Amino acid sequence: MVTDEDIYSRIKALVDEEHALAGDDSAERRKHLEEQLDQCWDLLRQRQARREFGDDPGQARPRPVQEVEGYLQ
Repeated sequence: MVTDEDIYSRIKALVDEEHALAGDDSAERRKHLEEQLDQCWDLLRQRQARREFGDDPGQARPRPVQEVEGYLQ
């Protein structure tokens, strides 16, 4: 089962890779990293909401990129 710590570790790895790309012309890779980061943050929010309302956070699942990227901010 995935834990919050696992997700935070994934976020850190993605951010580290994103920073390593700074200055490169890797726009496609950077976009993919941003999408993955958005999915991770969304998954954490789902887990927190489930926990807050007494549900099992382990039941949260990553949503498709198209769904996560379509949220209004």
